[in-house]
Amino acid sequence: MHLTVEAVSMGLTASGGAYPRDRGHTRRTMSELTRYQLYDLLNRPGPRWLVRADLSGADLSGANLSEANLSEANLFGADLSEANLHWANLSRANLHEANLSGANLFWANLFWANLAGADLIGANLSGANLSEADLTGADLHVADLSGANLSRANLSRAILAGADLSGAIMPDGKKHA
Repeated sequence: MHLTVEAVSMGLTASGGAYPRDRGHTRRTMSELTRYQLYDLLNRPGPRWLVRADLSGADLSGANLSEANLSEANLFGADLSEANLHWANLSRANLHEANLSGANLFWANLFWANLAGADLIGANLSGANLSEADLTGADLHVADLSGANLSRANLSRAILAGADLSGAIMPDGKKHA
């Protein structure tokens, strides 16, 4: 199910009940929005409630999504480079092959998120919850994972060269020195 521009601007979610009645407005899915329309939508006052939103392939580079609720959102192949996702809820989100290079994910909740093949080069994941996340083949080169929770995360083929893992809880449940 896709969210419409009208639904998001009214604070509704895909699971939050019926969409508003069609008042002659053309409904567009999130993936059909222009960069300007996405920018306008994401910079409106109030909490950003994008639960189960389909933002696959969206250009959200540099977007301020601090404290946004993107749980179960589809961000497959989205460009979130340099985005601010501080304290964002991305639990169970699909970030497969997403570009999160240089993104601020400080204290973000990525529980059970699909980050397979994601570009997280230089991302700040300090204090993030990545428990049970799928990071298969993800590029975490020089990423800050200090204090992150990686318990039961899948790090198969993940690139961790130069990453800061100080104080991180590793997949086996042990704290990294």
